[in-house]
Amino acid sequence: MTIETPGFRLRFLGFFGPQKQPSSVTFGPGLNVLYGASNTGKSFIVEAIDFMLGGKPPLRDIPERVGYDLVLLGIETFDERAFTLWRSMDGGGFRLYDDLHETPPEADVPYKQLDDKHNERNDTNLSSFLLGLCGLGGKRVRRNSRNETNSLSFRNIARLMIVDETEITQQSSPLFDGNPTANTPNLATFKLLLTGADDSALVASTKGEPEELSREAQLQLLDQLLADYRERLKELTKSPKELEEQLEKIDASLRQQTAQVNTTEAEFQDAAGKRRELRKKLEEGRERRAEVGSMLERFSLLDKHYASDIERLRAIEEGGTLFNVLGSGDCPLCGAAPESHRADAECNGDIDAVVQAAQKEIAKIGVLRAELAATVQSLEREGASFDRRIPVVVHELESISGAVEELIAPKLSSLRKSYSDFADKRAEVREALGLYATVQDMERRRADLEKGAEDDKAGALANADIPTTVTHSFAKTVEAILAGWHFPEAGDVYFDSKTRDLVIAGKSRSAFGKGLRAITHAAFTLGLLAFCRSRQTPHTGFVVLDSPLLAYREPDGTEDDLTGTDLQEQFYAYLEALPVDTQVIVVENTDPPEAIRRREQSLMFGKNPHHGRYGLFPFLTDALQ
Repeated sequence: MTIETPGFRLRFLGFFGPQKQPSSVTFGPGLNVLYGASNTGKSFIVEAIDFMLGGKPPLRDIPERVGYDLVLLGIETFDERAFTLWRSMDGGGFRLYDDLHETPPEADVPYKQLDDKHNERNDTNLSSFLLGLCGLGGKRVRRNSRNETNSLSFRNIARLMIVDETEITQQSSPLFDGNPTANTPNLATFKLLLTGADDSALVASTKGEPEELSREAQLQLLDQLLADYRERLKELTKSPKELEEQLEKIDASLRQQTAQVNTTEAEFQDAAGKRRELRKKLEEGRERRAEVGSMLERFSLLDKHYASDIERLRAIEEGGTLFNVLGSGDCPLCGAAPESHRADAECNGDIDAVVQAAQKEIAKIGVLRAELAATVQSLEREGASFDRRIPVVVHELESISGAVEELIAPKLSSLRKSYSDFADKRAEVREALGLYATVQDMERRRADLEKGAEDDKAGALANADIPTTVTHSFAKTVEAILAGWHFPEAGDVYFDSKTRDLVIAGKSRSAFGKGLRAITHAAFTLGLLAFCRSRQTPHTGFVVLDSPLLAYREPDGTEDDLTGTDLQEQFYAYLEALPVDTQVIVVENTDPPEAIRRREQSLMFGKNPHHGRYGLFPFLTDALQ
């Protein structure tokens, strides 16, 4: 396919779900700016664009995307042909519709199905379609030192056009993605874009001796393992140094948490022990008080029995006295006449003896009753003591129970949970560091295996180098861009053939702080776009940059801080003046200049549910919505 102006621009990105309100953003020619608050979906837009251009699933799992199952991306070539790409949020293949469809097309609208993986033998895949739009169909790039080649995939060039927040601050060259096996094809792709010439003419060298074949097999195995590990590394947002610093902070926090947990645990155990003692004391006191009460009730009944017995004995005593007062008479017991009484003989009716016996019994009961009264008095004092002490114990028990249940226990539970969270985070960080260590070990092993072929590879890499005249012109394009932006350390710029990166005013680009690395990475990407357009070599025609002005928001230090400079104004002024056959989408947290904010193609996500646009997705009033 021959195209006068190769490439295409993005027109819209839309998300749809059965029970969800559609959410979309539109793009136009030239400069497009998405800015505003954090956590509003701006970076998710960058990820979704890459996903819709063949990036591997899954899309990042954020709460706001739940319920959406379909993504549409509208694209338009520079000769005004328009297409719409349809893809499930879960990934898989694509549907390709003619024209722009900002809502899901009806079932009767014809479409072409495209595979998500590049296949040089079958062009019904997204990569071949997009490469055709860019004038890069059928191109080949060098794969290794033996001059073996691969069919160019759109994913080879996508990372040079779509730069996310992690990549834009990386210390390595913008051409490299951390996978050494991909360095050769990445450099070959860069060379293709700069020169327009691919590696189709290369003739692969023959296989070497068995030792070389064995080394190659080992290298292939290591490459496969490294590819898997690097996929996992892409999910990590921190460097090993940052992870080490984080681990030190977590360990310090864990030590502090351990001390607090131990202190609170001791406090809890002490309070719980006191509570157990008070409960035991209260239980024993109540049991003894109940016993005292029961004994007082029984002793009261006994005293009544004593009183009744005394009353009975008093009656006997009184009756005997009355009998003596009445004088002689017939015996009331046996009926004998007085003359028949025998005073010297024993008689059951001896009144005096009965009276004396009653008196003795009364005296005996009196002694017992006095002892009983003393015992009752002692028990009453003991009961009164319990009645005074038990409420005090109850109050003390309620107070300490309240402290345990409302203060100490919740605090201990919170500290234990916090400790558990820190421990889990430490395990995650250690796992991530272990992953980095594993990759470094594998890369060391791979380097050792490659030592035997260093000379051959050195020659092959020399052959793979881009012509100096081309890299010089490219570097001067970037130099002009940085100078126009009033970059604080602007100066002579050249392309280092060893590091495959820029050297700016004698300083390697990787030596700058992350903020200046971000702006220089943006200059590299935009310089490639400008260079390709000026030389009429193939290019997508669009660039997506996430957080190029990081130095205004999170500088590494004073040398990395661009606040107080006019670089931001010059940066946007440069982008505004780009020709119509280019498109740049900038995603930023910092507000652009007022003139840029007034542009129709500038969109602010305010994170305010009551004013303006909240974010990419509508505001969720319920986390489960």
